[in-house]
Amino acid sequence: MSPQTGWILQEEVVPRLRSVIPQAVSFIGSEDAQELIQDATAIAAQILHNAEAKGKKVAGSSAAYYSIQHCRSGRRSVGNSCSDVHGSGTQINGKSRLKSLDEAAAIDEENGGEIFEFHDILSNDAKEDPSMAAARNLDWQSFCACLSERERTMVVFVAEGKTLRDAAHVLKVSDSTMQNSKRNLGVKILEFMGLDILVQVQRLPGWKKDLEATREKMACRIERRH
Repeated sequence: MSPQTGWILQEEVVPRLRSVIPQAVSFIGSEDAQELIQDATAIAAQILHNAEAKGKKVAGSSAAYYSIQHCRSGRRSVGNSCSDVHGSGTQINGKSRLKSLDEAAAIDEENGGEIFEFHDILSNDAKEDPSMAAARNLDWQSFCACLSERERTMVVFVAEGKTLRDAAHVLKVSDSTMQNSKRNLGVKILEFMGLDILVQVQRLPGWKKDLEATREKMACRIERRH
């Protein structure tokens, strides 16, 4: 960028941005007026630089106008994605919405109107991650489709908390036959699910690990302050 173009940016563009953006541009999330003015200045600088590189002249008012329009539509100097859930354009179009973890997620009116916030729901370790449960159900559906009638009955009885003897009585086979079927079923599960299936079912999802790490970091900061 030449000194003349830099002067146009400083003297003609930036003053317009400072006077218009606080009133004309919506702030998304944690954005504020100063941040958007800086972002619009970067966009205007890119417009002036590209025009200068092509040998064209762009008035400071035009550069300011298009920079403001970019900001109003959700475009930023670092990108203009409308598919990123955190993107300003995505939120302006109503495709995503950011919520604070301190906002109320539900109210239990039956138990005295207790308020549950989003961080209470996410931090409840008694509930497993829905995505992992859905993936496991899909795996079990595919696995059970390959089993015999006897093996499917065994799986259903065990899932319901019943014994193999109960399954043997329904299938009208001996206990030794059920034990052999149990061993064969175990081999099939290992072959289908993998040898590390017991490790996988106990593994926390990535988002919970990140949440726990953030909590521990904040707890350490509080301890250092006191």
